[in-house]
Amino acid sequence: IRAPFSQDYMWTTLARNVGVVTRIAALFQTRFDPRLVATPTERAAREAAIVAEIETALKSVASLDEDRILRRFLNLVQAMVRTNLWQVGADGEPRPTIAFKLESRKVEGMPAPRPLYEIFVTSPRVEGVHLRFGKVARGGLRWSDRPQDFRTEVLGLVKAQQVKNAVIVPVGAKGGFVPKRLPSPTNRDAWLAEGTEAYRIFVRTLLELTDNLVGDRIVPPDNTMRHDGDDPYLVVAADKGTATFSDTANALSLEKGHWLGDAFASGGSQGYDHKKMGITARGAWEAVKRHFREIGTDIQTTPFTAVGVGDMSGDVFGNGLLLSPATKLLAAFDHRDIFLDPAPDPAVSHAERARLFALPRSSWQDYDKALISPGGGVFSRALKAIPLSDAVRAMLGLDQPEATPAEVMQAILKAPVDLLFFGGIGTYIRATSETDEAVGDRANDPIRIKGAEIRAKVIGEGANLGCTQRGRVEAAQHGVRLNTDAIDNSAGVNTSDVEVNIKIALSKPEQDGRLAPDARNELLAAMTDEVARLVLRNNYLQTLSLSLTQRRGAAETAFLQRLMHGLEARHLLDRAVEFLPDDAALIERSRRGEALTRPELAVLLAYAKLTLYDDLLTTSVPDSPYLARELGRYFPKILAERFPDAIETHRLRREIIATQLANSMINRGGPAYVSSLADRTGADVATIAAAFATVRDSYRMVEIHTALDGLDNRLDGASQLELYAAVQDALLSRSVWFIRYGDVTEGLDIVVERYRTGIDAVALALDDALPSEVQRARLAMRDRLSALGMAPPMAQRMADLEGLIAAPDIILVAIATGRSIADTTLTHFAAKSALRLDEIGAAARAIPVADAFDRLAIDRSLDQIETAARRLVADMLATGQSGTAAVEAWLAAHPEATRIRRGVQEIAATGMTLAKLTVAANLLGDLVR
Repeated sequence: IRAPFSQDYMWTTLARNVGVVTRIAALFQTRFDPRLVATPTERAAREAAIVAEIETALKSVASLDEDRILRRFLNLVQAMVRTNLWQVGADGEPRPTIAFKLESRKVEGMPAPRPLYEIFVTSPRVEGVHLRFGKVARGGLRWSDRPQDFRTEVLGLVKAQQVKNAVIVPVGAKGGFVPKRLPSPTNRDAWLAEGTEAYRIFVRTLLELTDNLVGDRIVPPDNTMRHDGDDPYLVVAADKGTATFSDTANALSLEKGHWLGDAFASGGSQGYDHKKMGITARGAWEAVKRHFREIGTDIQTTPFTAVGVGDMSGDVFGNGLLLSPATKLLAAFDHRDIFLDPAPDPAVSHAERARLFALPRSSWQDYDKALISPGGGVFSRALKAIPLSDAVRAMLGLDQPEATPAEVMQAILKAPVDLLFFGGIGTYIRATSETDEAVGDRANDPIRIKGAEIRAKVIGEGANLGCTQRGRVEAAQHGVRLNTDAIDNSAGVNTSDVEVNIKIALSKPEQDGRLAPDARNELLAAMTDEVARLVLRNNYLQTLSLSLTQRRGAAETAFLQRLMHGLEARHLLDRAVEFLPDDAALIERSRRGEALTRPELAVLLAYAKLTLYDDLLTTSVPDSPYLARELGRYFPKILAERFPDAIETHRLRREIIATQLANSMINRGGPAYVSSLADRTGADVATIAAAFATVRDSYRMVEIHTALDGLDNRLDGASQLELYAAVQDALLSRSVWFIRYGDVTEGLDIVVERYRTGIDAVALALDDALPSEVQRARLAMRDRLSALGMAPPMAQRMADLEGLIAAPDIILVAIATGRSIADTTLTHFAAKSALRLDEIGAAARAIPVADAFDRLAIDRSLDQIETAARRLVADMLATGQSGTAAVEAWLAAHPEATRIRRGVQEIAATGMTLAKLTVAANLLGDLVR
């Protein structure tokens, strides 16, 4: 409300307009005083009458600025949905801390992105804010050191958290608090004690404004008017300055009787220790490994050079720099020291980093200097100048005998190395078009570099906001391989999410006596490794999805543009806020043959998941018995085996199913999967989800993907991506088919089983059905994949995939004609060969498209061709024969087909265009009329 007015001016305005202010206060009391005896309708009528009085009074306010200020205060009261002002403590006295809950999207002039709710807390000892993007939302609370603009700080963090949380059940949330009575930091114990108490006050107040659950009954806070409906889900996590506060928060939850108990704050003494698991770093390392794997380097075995930000005492940097014994760490810095080692021995330096990591506390000064290669050392950032040896000068590209610490750190960020790894706090990379002031990290202004100046091949963003988004895009446009922090370091929040949901599940057997508290804690510990595996799987799949979308290049831009248009039309995306190019910029990129960068794709991947998650929750999809199997894939197997009822009746059952399905659909189909299918078919989200599950499960794509994952570092990255892309193409095309022709009204389980059995039968018939040249290529692929270590059945299925694209058509014809799958398969491929339909299809898919509508036209023509082919095959089988004999018999009986056949073959032989494809589709349509 302050901008563009000063606080003093706002106070003066209130003092000068006492009449209006009095009525605004009356409105506030009418909305929230629980002592007012009135029905909701009567209360609303009184509010409306007061608002009318205020509007009349505002007409006499002469100053436009004062009018704006007063209207903003009025708007804030109207956007407010709860306050604890009338609550009393155990002593009967009013609460010493005041809290207001706002529906943020109703607040005029609030900067984007606007969360769903925010709670503002104020008292003489602490101020704080908690922002949430949804009813079920989760994120950390940080101890802010920005008293003047801590909401701006938290807004920036929750924006990133919202994108990061796309992989987990809740959407994004973030909170920040500022202690107002901190003693001097020289008295560390007193300083920490006051900060901890400020945290307690903040968390206790958040809980005071939150509904509780007792059994299945919602219990609202006492003496609190609610204008937002039931809202019991409040979960917090650790963040900057609160890493050790989880037990403190959980104690407050238990004290309050909050239904989540010690699931309120993850990572406590009875939870998953992220640093001990190394989970955030391990997730980031999955991204780093993929970048290198796709350029032909296995960084677990091949020595590679690295520089970074952080030290070995840190969770992300410390764990990350131990994940490969082949790491050659040349340089790093933290807030205290600069580490330089121009020619490290990987084994020796790895062992020394492990020693430092194991210390209770450590800094780079604890590194054994005798193990540093000649010319290197550890230097304090407080030095005026750092002497540079020849080896260090060559490593950093500094042609001078000494340099300031800032110059050395800049040179480290610009070093020509394989990997730049962020594990410490700070934003070190911006775009050329950005100012340091816009970055909002003044401490690192003297160090920060531009994205265009990075010479590392790969960036691993294990820490939050190592780069600005514009800086990432600029780096990507200059050939650097990177994602975003939301992709790279999502494993931590993912682990916290799984922990919270496991605890919610286990609350049922705890309450009914089947699981004692100690046994629960033992079970939590026993599941640690599987929780890590489930979490890291998400890191693996998200980065693979980005690689496949990036591989499609500029050809995918039209579909991604349609996705953005759809999100904008629903007011779910603001491209300016997310630094995504507008349509004019996309046209310019298209002229240059440039696609969206990987960091931009990462943002769209998240938005696609978040939107699909929300959309699925509005349908019956999470209630489908077949799709409910996604619930079992979320939890560790031991939990599902011991307490299946606890999972089945989980309070967030629908949310977990929707999250799992949204992740699977977008990871496998790409960001534009749902929007492009909706464009092509007009189908709704529920139908698309059913089609996805049908294709995935009937084609056994989970097994195929697992087999392809096993080729990591056995097959070159480009070839492996090509195989993944073939599976994705099959998913996309067959999803369209099942939306149009797959009747799922009899139940997904029945449909999936029918087509899975039929596809397996078609696979068995391919030996006799495929043309000889296709057969040779198929066998060569099978043998190649088997030689690389893929299990023979999966190698055969991958080799069969191209032939199996037609399987649903074959099954449909076999059912309609009563002929066997084998006969129908033989006839199908004989007909396609005679009419050269495979050549037409391959040429059609290679037609360059100017926009999404060209692609829709191509899809429509291919669908016409497939429909004609089904009818032809059915007619040919009606001759009583099969295969080539059936084709020849039908052609002999239809002499008018010769002209059409000749026309189709001429088109297939002369270079495909959209116009020719349309003609071919029409000719084949004529053939079956």
